[in-house]
Amino acid sequence: MTVPSAKIGSFSAPLSLNFDGGGVSARRLELLAAIGQENSINGAAKAVGMTYKGAWEAVEAMNNLAGVPLVTAWQGGRGGGRAELTEVGQRLVREMRRITALQTQFFAALDENMILDDSFQLLKRIEVRTSARNAFTGIVESVRNSVVDAEVTLRLASGEALYAIITQNSVRSLDIVPGKVVYALIKASWVLLTPADGKIKTSARNRLCGVVSHIEAGPINTEVLLDLGNGITLAAIITNESHKILGFAVGSRACALIKASHIIIGVD
Repeated sequence: MTVPSAKIGSFSAPLSLNFDGGGVSARRLELLAAIGQENSINGAAKAVGMTYKGAWEAVEAMNNLAGVPLVTAWQGGRGGGRAELTEVGQRLVREMRRITALQTQFFAALDENMILDDSFQLLKRIEVRTSARNAFTGIVESVRNSVVDAEVTLRLASGEALYAIITQNSVRSLDIVPGKVVYALIKASWVLLTPADGKIKTSARNRLCGVVSHIEAGPINTEVLLDLGNGITLAAIITNESHKILGFAVGSRACALIKASHIIIGVD
């Protein structure tokens, strides 16, 4: 006897955006669109069900991955500050809506004809997650080899150079060569902050200077976001005592010190 086929559910798929250094999830794309409507990080966060802090982190990550600013935000003031989509951000939102509409039409047409029996394959999208707070896209400028390891020089979208020490095995397995687009991961707790006018001498190979754009105080530690320019933001975690002594404030200049061995290089 022939068992009649039955339709099981309907297809849908979250839309994501991929850059050389990683991807932007569907939820963060929704946040981007909400910022365009609300003109506020706080308002957009509420609209998509995010915390204010989570929304700030998402904006920072999207700007860093894109290599150009998608959102321009000003902290403080009524409602948590103002935020606007840049021209590039507006274009991305328009494209997202266009593709979402086409995707909806495609799955609607698919549902009309798709009949599934008991044997079907489930497809899963694999998402890579990292505990590193900072993820930057850069272009390999040079590779200086030694017997055991190598110093890799990256050029960020902000124009700053970033130096990383990796093993020779990593250079070979990741195919690190000049001109290649890679991404650098840096844990926020590995970043040391100093006032920009400080004359401290350290062994840290990297010194990135910018303007403090956001400060989030916790019970023990404080997170400080440093705007490096061109939409590139660096996050640092310092103790509350250090924050009190150094006196960082939004709008003040500061420098981030990072050891070359604390930078993780990744490729697609």
